[in-house]
Amino acid sequence: MQDSPTIVKLGLPKGRMEEGVFRLLGDAGLAVRVAERGYRPAVGTRAGSGGGFSFETKILKPQNIVEMLTVGSRDLGFAGADWARELDSDLVELLDTGLDPVRVVAAAPADLVRNGKLSGKGTGGRRLVVASEYETIARAWMATRAPDALFVRSYGATEVFPPEDADVIVDNTATGSTLRANGLVIVDEIMSSSTRLYASREAAADPAKREAVDTMVLLLTAVLEARRRVMLEINVSADNLERLTAYLPCLRAPTVSTLQGGKAFAVKVAAPRADLPVLIPEIKRLGGEDIVVTALAQLVP
Repeated sequence: MQDSPTIVKLGLPKGRMEEGVFRLLGDAGLAVRVAERGYRPAVGTRAGSGGGFSFETKILKPQNIVEMLTVGSRDLGFAGADWARELDSDLVELLDTGLDPVRVVAAAPADLVRNGKLSGKGTGGRRLVVASEYETIARAWMATRAPDALFVRSYGATEVFPPEDADVIVDNTATGSTLRANGLVIVDEIMSSSTRLYASREAAADPAKREAVDTMVLLLTAVLEARRRVMLEINVSADNLERLTAYLPCLRAPTVSTLQGGKAFAVKVAAPRADLPVLIPEIKRLGGEDIVVTALAQLVP
């Protein structure tokens, strides 16, 4: 009699992170199927293909995913590193997906900043007031940079607090455009954040659930690595083969196949996508011909 599969409780993020995480899982073969207004999607491939585990999934706000992982009601979950720090969580970070990168910064109106630093007083000479959704992060920053300031908790739209209701905000920003639109300048960069995959301490230590943890990391890493690289296929004469293969970047060694009875060769490498503007002209200079660039779906080293 076959044992029942291990149930792994997975938290998926609602809101800004949702689209990127769902696409990442889909590209890894773990498609997310959500019913209309549903919060408990199905995740995975065909029935029975998940091995010795299956996912019990719930869509939650990233802050709640961190909390649920901390108390152990979720085993795996996606959340921002900013909320993992804000909630002072004791979790196992498994993977930085690099998705939704932001910076947590302190920002203030330009007239309160002197030579890139805060002046000692707030608007109208009052005691400095700092507003943020991130109370833990903000208070830690205040302890060294504005120890006499008052803290005000915000619940969204923190950038509109200055100058009437606060002098400084601690908030996340991707491009800084919202800060600039509200007349704010960055005075400190506190941390960088992105979407991470976390596990609870209990799940990471559970041998039965470790299979799901390791499988998830393997599949997602394969997709993320594939997104950073392309497959380059190049034809080259025997005379130019050695210097071309010495130049080409690859994971370990290029794949070389014989053409024309040894007079020419086909060379394949998984090359960094970002390097293509430099690679392709140099490959041509080294004698490469018939260059084909192909997108990769997954890449498992």
